[in-house]
Amino acid sequence: MTTEKEQVYEAVAVNTGGRDGESHLLDRTFEVRVSTPKDMGGPGQGTNPEQLYAMGHSACYHSALEHYKAQEKITNPSQIIQTVRLLNDPSDGGFKLASTIEVAIKDMDLEKVQVLAEKAHAYCPYSKATKGNVDYVIRAIEYEEGK
Repeated sequence: MTTEKEQVYEAVAVNTGGRDGESHLLDRTFEVRVSTPKDMGGPGQGTNPEQLYAMGHSACYHSALEHYKAQEKITNPSQIIQTVRLLNDPSDGGFKLASTIEVAIKDMDLEKVQVLAEKAHAYCPYSKATKGNVDYVIRAIEYEEGK
C-alpha cells in the first residue's frame, strides 16, 4: 500500500521568459511557446498558463471521473469542459483563478452526473491541490457529440 509520502510520479518543467517565453518538460517530450493573451495586452501568439492549467486539470479530473464510473460499471462516454478564468485579486492587487468544470456523460440523468462530478472533484489531485484557492463551479451538462 502506498503511504502519503511515497512518490508515485514526478514531472519537471522548465520555463524561460515567463508569460512571454517558452516552457518544456525536462526530457523535451513536450515544448510550448508561452504568450500573454491579446485580452491582457500581449501578442497572443502562443499558449498561456491558464490554457495549460485547463488542459492538465481537465485530464486529471476526467481520470477521477473514470474511476467512479468504473466503480459503478458505467461505460457511457463522458466529456469534461473546463473553463479557467483569471480574475483580479483585490486582496493583493494581483490575480487569482476561477474555474467551471462541466461534466457530461452520454445518456445519463443530470442528477446522477452531478453526484459523480462532485465525487470526482473531491478525488482529483488537481482539485485537492487547489482547494480553497481556486473558486470552482462543478456543473452537470448534457453530452454533445463531437465537442
